[in-house]
Amino acid sequence: MQKDLVSISEISKDDIELILDTASSFRDVLRRDIKKVPTLRGKTVVNLFFEPSTRTRTSFELAEKRLSTDVFNFSVPTSSVVKGESLLDTVRTIQSYGADYIVIRHSASGVPHFIAQNSAASVINAGDGINEHPTQALLDAFTIREQKKEIKGLEIALVGDIVHSRVARSNILCLLKLGANLRLIGPPTLIPNTLPKGIKVFYDMDEGLNGVDVIMMLRIQMERMGKGFFPSTREYFKLWGINQERLAIACKDAIVMHPGPMNRGIEISSEVADCPQSVILEQVTNGIAVRMAVLYLLGGSKNAE
Repeated sequence: MQKDLVSISEISKDDIELILDTASSFRDVLRRDIKKVPTLRGKTVVNLFFEPSTRTRTSFELAEKRLSTDVFNFSVPTSSVVKGESLLDTVRTIQSYGADYIVIRHSASGVPHFIAQNSAASVINAGDGINEHPTQALLDAFTIREQKKEIKGLEIALVGDIVHSRVARSNILCLLKLGANLRLIGPPTLIPNTLPKGIKVFYDMDEGLNGVDVIMMLRIQMERMGKGFFPSTREYFKLWGINQERLAIACKDAIVMHPGPMNRGIEISSEVADCPQSVILEQVTNGIAVRMAVLYLLGGSKNAE
């Protein structure tokens, strides 16, 4: 693998499958009574989050600690950034501390690429603007493969706010590379105008769910949109939310996914979120294993040489 993981578009199908295979081994580690391994002992990870995050930051921190790294959480509100320090100077300062990895989340698209070009550390994109969220796509692919055994040929529907979703962008890139058949479902205002070839678009939820193996619901990103994308959250749920009746339209063994945080009653009903076909909590657990695999492959595997 390359030094960094900043975009799904920059890694090959073989790299994706290597990450998923490696994550399977770490998933077994997480099932043990003692979940910690010394794989990255002596390595230092800096978590640099410029945006609020609970799930992703916690998942990365747990993955790092399970691998025995030294973890430093960079607090942006109390740093020199608020005094006007440039991003480049902040990165150089972090590099001077001997960081081996920088995990970065930022509201501006492209920041992880910029840091990767200006740092010797391995940079992992934990979400940049509306661009990408590669480790989320990898953990989603891992969860699908764990549930369905094979991704190639599956009918997978991404539902909701596609246009503002970095999760959707990374998932589209990842799942297409793995041979899935993709459908996008949502209001016309939330579907991008330009899409890769072969993707089917549905504006009618019932039509789009027919024959689907995987339903991936997406969060409505109110913080990234103005008014006018849809009339109301109540109408949104009526037209594009997932409930038990709509779940029944999909294949009998279809699974339901959501990257979180969920807006119950807007994107997904509580009955579906908590039903046996929901693998949302499995996604959370799998996220730790996948991020352990990424950290290991970007730098930890060198320790075995």
